[in-house]
Amino acid sequence: MKGIFTALIIGAVFFVSALLVFSTQHAILVGLVALLVALWTNEALPLGVVSLLPIILFPIFGILGTNAVTANYSKSIIFLFIGGFMLAIAIEKTGLHKYFSAKLLSFFPKTPRGIIYALAVTSALLSSVLSNTTITLMLMSIALFLSENKKLKVRFLLATAYGASIGGIFTPIGTPPNLILMGFLEDQHLPSLAFGEWMLLMLPVVGLMLLIMPWLLSIGVTGESVEDVCHAVPELDTTQRRLYSIIVILSIVLIGNTFLKELFGFALNEKLVLMGFGLLMFMPRIGFLDWEDTRNMPYEIIFLFGAGFSIAAAFISTGLAEDIATKLSFISTLPLFWMFVTVALFVTFSTEVTSNTALTSIAIPIFYEFAKNMPQNEGTMLLMVATVAASYAFMLPIATPPNAIVMSSRVISIKEMANVGLKLNFAGVIVLSLIAYFMWGWMI
Repeated sequence: MKGIFTALIIGAVFFVSALLVFSTQHAILVGLVALLVALWTNEALPLGVVSLLPIILFPIFGILGTNAVTANYSKSIIFLFIGGFMLAIAIEKTGLHKYFSAKLLSFFPKTPRGIIYALAVTSALLSSVLSNTTITLMLMSIALFLSENKKLKVRFLLATAYGASIGGIFTPIGTPPNLILMGFLEDQHLPSLAFGEWMLLMLPVVGLMLLIMPWLLSIGVTGESVEDVCHAVPELDTTQRRLYSIIVILSIVLIGNTFLKELFGFALNEKLVLMGFGLLMFMPRIGFLDWEDTRNMPYEIIFLFGAGFSIAAAFISTGLAEDIATKLSFISTLPLFWMFVTVALFVTFSTEVTSNTALTSIAIPIFYEFAKNMPQNEGTMLLMVATVAASYAFMLPIATPPNAIVMSSRVISIKEMANVGLKLNFAGVIVLSLIAYFMWGWMI
């Protein structure tokens, strides 16, 4: 009850403060969002329960009607995630992720720096399609027992957590903010990005961050010996080979779909593709799942998407996004590169203390007000910068589940995480802004 009471006080404080600069309706919305963010942060109520509260709160306080709110919980973009997660459950059930993990780790040298890179890259690649929570938990058990040197343990654990956050950027289904953006673009009837297009745009961002982050973590690492993390790569059994083949086919379809869109201007509906391959996991003699396996589906994340879409819709429909954008109008006068830097800095440091999904839901409609007055490709790039920056939460354990998981090892202090995370936050902002300015312009 203490957490709920605290959240109510926070909501009330934000409401009263907002009354000084906003209309009553806008102040109510600010207070409600502050309440939701506080409940998400202090976990006084389950994630799924808090995510369903907008269905009750928004109509009661005259923000959005019930039908307008509930429609956000069944957007078509959500089924892209559901299909992808069905595949992820199949990968975990068959143990194919252990094969991928061992295979990736085997490519790196058995030195402290090599292991840091191995853990970071492995965590990133697996987290681009699987739950970053699951991957962090799986790799943390490896990272903890590679060395008795506490300094090395800290670096190994941070590489695992940060790699998971960076990897989520790589695919549209890798982290909730990505899907929030895709759904928003769809709602505003703006050109959306194909699965392969997204990955192509994010490849240089993720690639550079996976070079910089392990390098930063390996500074000052001694020649302490480490145990051989790379156990023998297991042989694939018949079931795993079949799933491996299906994943290869899906990859070919998604890559081919990107070329279809670029070359001929039309493409398959990727929501249907992902959902179709997800349902294929239940087909007799082909698939790997029973309906009981869907109990592992993270329904609370699906509800979280709905809450995020509802907040974004509320900011647009009430005019709060436009009102805030007017008050931040100085940003629109900045040169494009410095606009990217300012937006990335604002989102990166804001996401340290709040849910990245909630922050993205708030930030995207606000920055969309700027984007509407820009050339379409530049406006899309601005929204993408805000979205990607929401995954740059490296300083605090409350910022992301991977950070909290490695902190639970009791090996890392908050000071150590904040010290490395601060440097990585600034590095991420610079990398993102430079790539957006110099590369995305001719790719979008």
